[in-house]
Amino acid sequence: MKQIHRQEKKQFENLFRQEQIDRLEDRFKVLETFLQTEAHVTDKELFSMLKEKGYGLSPDFVRETLKLMCRFGFARANRFDKGLTRYEHLHIGEHHDHIVCIKCRKIIEFENNQLEKLQEQIAGGHDFYMLWHKMEIYGICSECLKDRVQGISLVTAKQGERLIIKDFTGGTSARVHLLSMGLRIGDEIEIITNPNKGQVVIARDFNRIALGRGIAQKILVQPVRGSENSEVRI
Repeated sequence: MKQIHRQEKKQFENLFRQEQIDRLEDRFKVLETFLQTEAHVTDKELFSMLKEKGYGLSPDFVRETLKLMCRFGFARANRFDKGLTRYEHLHIGEHHDHIVCIKCRKIIEFENNQLEKLQEQIAGGHDFYMLWHKMEIYGICSECLKDRVQGISLVTAKQGERLIIKDFTGGTSARVHLLSMGLRIGDEIEIITNPNKGQVVIARDFNRIALGRGIAQKILVQPVRGSENSEVRI
């Protein structure tokens, strides 16, 4: 990897000089700091890293340099689950996909040759020549899942989760209301949508049920047995 980084630094210098891009030395500081981290960083996170090193570069300059690095193929911008734009290394001839925890936002890179060949076969089966692709698997990592096994409120569940209703809280009136909607302890449900505000929509036996956040707060759920190894959303 160090050899690859040395090559990229040389190519970076040659390309930026060739294109007569200004402040080459400062931009080189951005590249070096970026290559020293294996994380998927935002422009603000990279700016903080540069600031810790004592480099007096502005946030706008760092952001502009990252865009140039994407333009010339030294970095790639991603927006996982429509979140913040994060930048990762782009090494020529290498490809990987991502698994993203929707709870703690941890990002894991993975490679699978069988999966790559299967995707080429699928594209060929539809008379397509595949140019590029990306796969993002969204789920919950093992650390975050530990908290959910004990039971969580439905209002905190994530889109795509399959859960079992463990209990109702909130007194008799809440229980009667939920029973009238066809929800019972032990029912298996799936989260269809759960925005930060507004109704939570769940599915039970292929029926959609919309719940206000207040009533959803009173439903305790836990993961379906065996779902620890399944993806939440792809």
